[in-house]
Amino acid sequence: MLLKDQITEDMKTAMRAKDSERLGTIRLLLSACKQKEVDERVVLDDAMVVAIVDKLIKQRKDSIEAFEKAARQDLADIEKAELLVLQAYLPQRMSADEVLVEVKAIVAELGASGPGDMGRVMGVVKTRLAGKAEMSAVSAAVKTALSS
Repeated sequence: MLLKDQITEDMKTAMRAKDSERLGTIRLLLSACKQKEVDERVVLDDAMVVAIVDKLIKQRKDSIEAFEKAARQDLADIEKAELLVLQAYLPQRMSADEVLVEVKAIVAELGASGPGDMGRVMGVVKTRLAGKAEMSAVSAAVKTALSS
């Protein structure tokens, strides 16, 4: 079953259970998926849906940070609840050690050395690790691999 179909089924389940918070978050996700399909005239595969989920999760994390700085815990709690719903649609993430090993292998494969090659390495790493690892951790791993 495609991830998008799973999300649609989860929406129906949330509707039946009258779980309005979960339903709202799932509808938001489906809306973002539909917008991407309409804008780019494509049918989304699982990797594209995971990229959308990643984007929405990053937005939630940024919002939580901003709300907590502004002492608006009520709004931060809403964002945290949405974050938990969205994280359920992500595949198992790689650990920091696994990311570093993979990045070092890519750096060796490309023959990259020094910070000047960061863009070239990140381009390859993003395609190979998309959806498998958090990109902020990947970026840190690339910097570490290129500086050693």
